[in-house]
Amino acid sequence: MEVTEQEKPDMLALVNRLEQEMNHMPQADIPVWNHWAPGVYARTILIPAGVMLTGAVHKTEHLCIISGDHEFTTDEGMQRITHPHHIMLSKPGAKRAGYSHADTYFTTVHATDERDLDKLVLELCDMTNQQLIGGSENKQMLNNRLENE
Repeated sequence: MEVTEQEKPDMLALVNRLEQEMNHMPQADIPVWNHWAPGVYARTILIPAGVMLTGAVHKTEHLCIISGDHEFTTDEGMQRITHPHHIMLSKPGAKRAGYSHADTYFTTVHATDERDLDKLVLELCDMTNQQLIGGSENKQMLNNRLENE
């Protein structure tokens, strides 16, 4: 049975609602690595097994490379990747939620010449560098610190 466009859930709204609930839960440490080459920026995070997370809304079309066992939202529903590595195209406006069944590396690859992380993040997504995972103003990590005080 095929689902029509009108019957599809508003995935962005669902992910945002999930994120609001997750903000009140204990948070995991997510390591972040930044990589540059001429005209290319890549950001890699390591999502430990058993961790659910949400991403930022991206403004540009870019590639995602997933290495591990990770299940995530798409416009068509949930998708699970269990390959040693998988490459997918992400469209502007996408925001995903995911769960790692095993330690998973998730890399986004962007076409840009910018090397200043603060400017770069503003160019690529709807958050500042400090608000992303690993940043000092990340909502989830701030909530986690407040709960542990």
